[in-house]
Amino acid sequence: MVHTLFNHHSVDEIASLRGLYTKAYRLMLLARILDEKFASLYRMGKIHGGVFLGRGQEALSVAVGLALRKGDIFAPLIRDTAGRLAFGEPVLDAVRTYLGSPLGPMRARDGNVHRGRPREGLLVMISHLGAMIAVVNGALFANRMKGIKGTVGAACIGDGGTSTGAFHEAVNQAAVEKLPLVLIVADNHYAYSTPTERQFACASLVDKVAGYGIEGKAVDGTDLGACLEVLGEAVSRARDGAGPQMIVARLLRLCGHGEHDDASYVDPALKNSPLGRDCLKVAEAYLLAHGWADGGALAAWREEAAQQVETCVAKVQREPGPDPYKEDWCALASKHLSEGYEPASGQ
Repeated sequence: MVHTLFNHHSVDEIASLRGLYTKAYRLMLLARILDEKFASLYRMGKIHGGVFLGRGQEALSVAVGLALRKGDIFAPLIRDTAGRLAFGEPVLDAVRTYLGSPLGPMRARDGNVHRGRPREGLLVMISHLGAMIAVVNGALFANRMKGIKGTVGAACIGDGGTSTGAFHEAVNQAAVEKLPLVLIVADNHYAYSTPTERQFACASLVDKVAGYGIEGKAVDGTDLGACLEVLGEAVSRARDGAGPQMIVARLLRLCGHGEHDDASYVDPALKNSPLGRDCLKVAEAYLLAHGWADGGALAAWREEAAQQVETCVAKVQREPGPDPYKEDWCALASKHLSEGYEPASGQ
């Protein structure tokens, strides 16, 4: 059953929500096509390092990015291509980072999934799951000390991340300080290949935060309408001073942990359950059923997204790679600490 996002709304409100749903779907589609292109480039030997797809997680991810606004803080994870795009990340940033272009935001200095624009609120991912919660807390504290009000910080983790000490310490800190943190947990039932029954004994991950005094809510991560509504409400509550919020989305990743992983350990019963639905197909069916799009529109949107991705990839493939003989390998933010550094006159 698809969530009835549009119940109890006026005609004008439904028109606005229809626009939001359509925008979200198109961002999900762009993210899926971009991910598929990265997978293809990986298999061709054009990408060095891992490739991690968000297939099956796009509805949750895009809902996070769309619920936030300029000035907010977003800490995505490896499967959050849709959320990054919704938050404003250019497709070129993703392509340049994966292909190691020095023109990308990380200047070809870091791993191919560790990208961001911190000054614009898009934090660079730390691979250690759970660690980004404390980073978001720090950014929110900084805003508080600067007198900046009305901002929200969103941190995305997986179910395995809730088993780490970093998770518990940061969640406790956010609760005590009543930070406007929204913690999004993608419960895809496997921490890499470890099933949830080997990770935690509680019935739901929502139960974990009750002891910290944090409000938690579960959502069907395969349902775009439900994700848009629940994430929108959580961000609004945090922005209005209700303290930290945690959303747990039940879903499956419809691929391996990375392109190197065949996911043979995933229980076939889960794949065939409602959790194994493709959120993109579910959203397409909803658009068609309500007459908000037809087959022609869906095909046109797909072609437009594919063309955008191909144009960006072609552009980056023509760009020169990093030159180790010309690169100054000190950290970008600490050049002034480098041995032998001499500031320019007047500095």
